[in-house]
Amino acid sequence: MRARIYKPAKTAMSSGTAKTRQWVLEFAPASARQVDPLMGWTSSDDMNSQVHLHFETLEAARDYAAENGIDAVVIQPKTRKPNIRPRGYGENFATDRRGAWTH
Repeated sequence: MRARIYKPAKTAMSSGTAKTRQWVLEFAPASARQVDPLMGWTSSDDMNSQVHLHFETLEAARDYAAENGIDAVVIQPKTRKPNIRPRGYGENFATDRRGAWTH
């Protein structure tokens, strides 16, 4: 079996970082999806495509894959820029702004 181990990125719909701290082991699809001719739904007979295992650390995910004979590929997460700092609404009216603030 093939799988990938990755750390999920934050969703574009929120500014929070929930569900991005754990590592996920996700199996690669063994077969292509088929389209049902009557309803048009896509389906698959691969049950492993529905399995997503969550781990606290990368080492725990690697150990699980090694114990169960899973060929896993690790995808390292991309880091955010370190110079981003949260700002408050009041800083829009600060006197030390770089550009002119106009209405």
